[in-house]
Amino acid sequence: MLLKHRGSGASLRVPEQESSLKHMTTRRRPRRSPERASPLQDIVTVALDDMKAVNIKVLDVRGLTDIADTIIVASGNSDRHVRSIAESVIVKAKAAGFPPLGKEGVRDGEWVLVDLHDIVVHVMLPRVREFYGLEQLWDVGDAAPVAANAGPKAAVRRRRPT
Repeated sequence: MLLKHRGSGASLRVPEQESSLKHMTTRRRPRRSPERASPLQDIVTVALDDMKAVNIKVLDVRGLTDIADTIIVASGNSDRHVRSIAESVIVKAKAAGFPPLGKEGVRDGEWVLVDLHDIVVHVMLPRVREFYGLEQLWDVGDAAPVAANAGPKAAVRRRRPT
């Protein structure tokens, strides 16, 4: 693009901005079909079973978020059990060639999160799991249907002042 300054014969060359936004484009990655579990998901569920994790729930969150394809929630009987379950998942994932991107909460042991890129694993004590209710937050299969003729405000329930 060529710009001319008023009053003088000087002109400036301004670079086009079309290529400056190319680095901000989000690439879509191919998604697995919902029928097939990934090899990593199989490794994680076997590791959880081997360590006697309780109440294992696998949530498919494709279409709900881009941070992961699957969220796996499991419980342990004590803080030591929660830590050992999470460490077992990390060791088995590393051995299979899937190093974790991060882990949080290992020191406290009430709730340990393991980020395995496409799969996020939450291992929690039962009371912590009940308090935060991640299954209800991410599982849309249990959502109550909204009436077809009702507007968008029908799904929102307001509290009455007491």
